[in-house]
Amino acid sequence: MPGDGADGEEGGIVEQRHKVPSDWDARIWIDGVGDAERRLEVTPAIAGWESLSFRSYTFRAGQVIAGEPAADEMAMVLLSGAVTIEAAGPGWRETWDCRGRESVFAGPPYAIYLPPGHTYRTTVHADADCAYGRAPAAGTRSPRLVRPDDLAGETDRDGTRITRVLGPGDTEHLACQEAVVAGGAWSAVPPHRHELQNPDAEAYLEEVSYYRMQPEAGWARQRLSTDDGTVDESLTIRHGDAVIVRRGDHPLVASPGTRVYMLSFLAGPVPEYPA
Repeated sequence: MPGDGADGEEGGIVEQRHKVPSDWDARIWIDGVGDAERRLEVTPAIAGWESLSFRSYTFRAGQVIAGEPAADEMAMVLLSGAVTIEAAGPGWRETWDCRGRESVFAGPPYAIYLPPGHTYRTTVHADADCAYGRAPAAGTRSPRLVRPDDLAGETDRDGTRITRVLGPGDTEHLACQEAVVAGGAWSAVPPHRHELQNPDAEAYLEEVSYYRMQPEAGWARQRLSTDDGTVDESLTIRHGDAVIVRRGDHPLVASPGTRVYMLSFLAGPVPEYPA
């Protein structure tokens, strides 16, 4: 299994970078587009694992973005905004109109899935926030558009609304879900972990969870911990933060008066949703 991506060690506690904040002023140059606003990036090199990548962008109305998953499978969740996506692959071409929600708190999303060897061209009609998850794959699944009407959410015992976006049967190695946590409520409780591939107990999964707050000044707390104490960290989570979950339990609680949106991308030998 992948290493821990440790930055250093002191007193037996391995220090790791778990939280990655968004840079709301970040700009990158994309050929044919110019300046684009990439808010956040987590690569396997940053996370210290094998497969999962995560990026979030804000694209502006009028921009046209072309890309390809290359040797990866790719899922894009439209956090908000409106786009048209022209996707193509060997002997296949489709155009998908995604007139998305106003915000991540306004119902389920549009999402797309593309296997390796495909291309896409995104035309932005209204400013769009887009989140991308990627992982290496062989190309055994078909491209697909996921519409809001395709997604049936469920509410757990703590009042957290969970929407399964992509999972077993949809992809080779990626899973994706959204959750909205009410103020004062918990997510990922009872605690669970997924650092081992053991069909009788748990599935090995690399996980990045991305957060937004309502109001934006709101916050949450997340604890990452292992039984042996090599990870024991309590994080304050704010609007636009992402958390790299390498191993251990990782429950989160929303502060009173704050609704927390959580987008989780996971990758592993067999795609699974969190317990």
